Amino acid sequence: MLYAAYELGHAAITPARVAAGLGARFWRSPFNPLADSWLARTSAAALDVFENITRRYPKPEWGVSETVVNERRVPVTIEAVRRKDFCTLLHFRRDEQALKAAGAGADPKVLIIAPLSGHHATLLRGTVEAMLPAHDIYVTDWTDARLVPIAAGRFDLNDFIDYVIEFLRAIGPRANAMAVCQPGPALLAATAVMAEDDDPARPATITIMGSPIDARLSPTVPNLLSQERSYEWFERNMISVVPAPYPGMLRSVYPGFLQLYSFLSMNSDRHLNAHYDYFKHLVEGDGDSAEKHRRFYDEYLAVLDMTEEFYLQTIKEVFQEFSLPEGKFMHRGRRVKPEAITDVALLTIEGEKDDISGIGQTQAAHALCVNLPDRLKEDYIQPGVGHYGVFNGSRWRAEIQPRIQAFVRKHDLKAGARQRLKLVAQ
Repeated sequence: MLYAAYELGHAAITPARVAAGLGARFWRSPFNPLADSWLARTSAAALDVFENITRRYPKPEWGVSETVVNERRVPVTIEAVRRKDFCTLLHFRRDEQALKAAGAGADPKVLIIAPLSGHHATLLRGTVEAMLPAHDIYVTDWTDARLVPIAAGRFDLNDFIDYVIEFLRAIGPRANAMAVCQPGPALLAATAVMAEDDDPARPATITIMGSPIDARLSPTVPNLLSQERSYEWFERNMISVVPAPYPGMLRSVYPGFLQLYSFLSMNSDRHLNAHYDYFKHLVEGDGDSAEKHRRFYDEYLAVLDMTEEFYLQTIKEVFQEFSLPEGKFMHRGRRVKPEAITDVALLTIEGEKDDISGIGQTQAAHALCVNLPDRLKEDYIQPGVGHYGVFNGSRWRAEIQPRIQAFVRKHDLKAGARQRLKLVAQ
């Protein structure tokens, strides 16, 4: 009923939203003699703000068509390498001829595992853009669950892990993997399973950023909420059924609009002030600042639904029972053993001011990989950044990404050398 009520409310307000958009254009029209007056600017700005906060935001485009390598522009083509019901593996293929002209060699392959936590993978656009000049990039592009027919079946945390393993195998032996935020436990679990099986496609390096490997450490507001509420509470209050006419009708999901409400309520003052500033920029004619606001919220307000089983299993395993750090997490009938990881280099990155994954939650991965040599472990805490600053923004580009690049290149070369020696020995 909740989902249907939300859709009904959205439909009911549509005429007002359309009228607001037309009204804003009327006040700004060059044929309006009052267009430059304070009344016109204020009215247009108010109507523009109303239209923006009441409309539905579609999945943004990646908008990545080129990168710069050694001061040369290199065209980039986004290709679907593997299509699954709930995810598409994208390859940001850089033009080979342009790379040769730029004097670039064979760069390390990196799988960036985007979070499945409400936003689309395009939230990592800045992450991808910073990594592209020196890496061959692949990204998990998760599908909105309301668009997946119920006949496609279930998708839970174990399926997520299977997808990561399958994608690593598709990319090729000893690639590198990077989990941004929420998928850290899944990447660590997938790596442990592959390591125990001596899978040749296990990654050479894994980088885990701002992730709840052990959510008991430095608990934040979302962590405490997950612990204070029972599993049944989340099942009863956070799950709804997708209505018609979506392809996924009748599928039980954690709706994106509920997740968005959670995002906004955590920092409500900041978002209210941002929209008030947007209103003032419009009135003042500050187009650059207004456009910056629109670009951010076009991305931030675009959300997707998660399947019921994935959301609830994540709540239970990661935030309530702490199954992975407790050594009790099971995957397809077998216990996941991080201690089986012995030759996969591990880098953990945290933000000093992270209010979603507190300090120590990501670092916990090192304590779990007890048989991994210290020479293959690195940890870094970025001063002055919060959760999103770990993978986006000026600090990410100037300080964090260069560390990841150096780490990946250092251990990717070693992994490649070991693999060649092994092949020669065979």
